[in-house]
Amino acid sequence: MAASTRKVIVLRAYAPPTRHCDAVSRDVRVEDRGRCPRRARACGGSRKVTERAPEREPADATTRKRRQVGIFRRPRDTPAAVPPAIAEFWDWWGQARPTIEASLAAGPEQPEPGVPGEGLSADTIEELSRRVRKIHSELQWEIGGSDDRAPSLTVTGGGDPELRGVAERWFRAAPSGAAAGGWRFHPARQADPEMLSQDLVLGDHEFDLEYVRLGMRADTDRARVHISAYHPDFLFVSEEQQLQVALHVLDWALGEDDVARWIGEVSIAIETPIDSLPPSMLPAVVEQVAEPFGEPAWLTGEGRTPRGHPKRLGARFPLHRQDYPLCDLHVAITVPYANSNPDRLPVEPSAGALRAFEKKLAKLGDRAVLAVRETGDGLRVFHLYADPDSGVIGELDQLAAAWTEGKAKVASTNDPGWRAFAPYQP
Repeated sequence: MAASTRKVIVLRAYAPPTRHCDAVSRDVRVEDRGRCPRRARACGGSRKVTERAPEREPADATTRKRRQVGIFRRPRDTPAAVPPAIAEFWDWWGQARPTIEASLAAGPEQPEPGVPGEGLSADTIEELSRRVRKIHSELQWEIGGSDDRAPSLTVTGGGDPELRGVAERWFRAAPSGAAAGGWRFHPARQADPEMLSQDLVLGDHEFDLEYVRLGMRADTDRARVHISAYHPDFLFVSEEQQLQVALHVLDWALGEDDVARWIGEVSIAIETPIDSLPPSMLPAVVEQVAEPFGEPAWLTGEGRTPRGHPKRLGARFPLHRQDYPLCDLHVAITVPYANSNPDRLPVEPSAGALRAFEKKLAKLGDRAVLAVRETGDGLRVFHLYADPDSGVIGELDQLAAAWTEGKAKVASTNDPGWRAFAPYQP
């Protein structure tokens, strides 16, 4: 009899998610030990392991398929050096990789009869976990791959925007070319549509993921797709398990970064949503919603200053944290203007000078991105997010010093979660 090609993912424990998919996070640790007819070329195994910080009591999982799976004090610029914990990780990885590959090829101490051994040893898991936690205690890691894909190592913040930068720095310090030894590295979980046709065991319940249906409501005003997730077995499991299934499915359908970019609210349905679709259709729906936003645009609004004068606002939309992963620093440049109307709003020639100043900000590339501008009471405040290790703060200081209509000020604060930007988003 031919062997079945269907895989089973087993989540033996779980922890409830902490927020909606506007910033998806799952507190799970996944460990795959199951049989798989396709084996990773470099590792010789079909095991995937994900680690979460121990204080969250992350869950284990087993799969029968490997997968990739105000005024602020301004800090000084620092050179773009690799953080010590990241450098130490990659030094260790270069030495430990042969052992990891051998461990994956050799398999567990008690393999299933007739199944090739596969999986990492407990000591290897613990050491890799310790090395990742030394970079940041909240990071998760995952090893994946298959016989038609290179083995991969993912270190991720699990959708938490405050951790996206540290994961990116880990990724950018990774070895490349021959030094990578055939491995691929990712700072966020990648999409894996094949998982959408497998069986997921969560706790004591097994879900056939082919029965998952998603109600998808496009919100063009917010550039989001709101999700209502359904599985017929949701009637029999807890809310935490329901949401865990939904979050795993979304990551497998889109990948972690696109979930954070485009998915809005996620709810659970106990009846099939009207016009629901299988998860495999989600990328096409997201593409339709994202298409009009290929070029950056600005939302505008009006308000009042503390003195009661008119205030004008502009916010770039959409602007995604994931597209500027190293920009952890919120920078506010306050620029006074000399020529204004009775409402204290700028007129020429100050209006033209402000436009020219903004054009210079736009030339900073991915080292800094202009997110918001506020105008009123004789001041324009430019809010940017910048890479603190790029040297761009020095350039912003020089731009401010060259302003001729008064003393411009540059102030900054660490804001890796882009919390200061959130109130300006629809």
